Amino acid sequence: MKIFITLLALFSINIYAKPVNINTADAQTISESLKGIGQKKADEIVRYRTKNGKFKSPADLINVKGIGQKTIDKNSRDILVKNTKSMTKTKKTKKKKKANK
Repeated sequence: MKIFITLLALFSINIYAKPVNINTADAQTISESLKGIGQKKADEIVRYRTKNGKFKSPADLINVKGIGQKTIDKNSRDILVKNTKSMTKTKKTKKKKKANK
């Protein structure tokens, strides 16, 4: 029974992980969304972003104190650096412009 509860807890953590834009999210959102990132590391991410500007890629997190390659690798699907909604609008706008020509 203990094993079942432990496994259930482990799988439920991954279910609630959600992608997060590290260029716009606050530290609390980052810490809640990424595996292995607690409040202190999330604060470091925001501090680094404020001092150095937006991240160009998830790999740039390697420059943040306390963030290693393993952490980046295990969160690679959940780390966003661009706003996906605005990218979708841009694609639709381009299609409309092509259709109007």
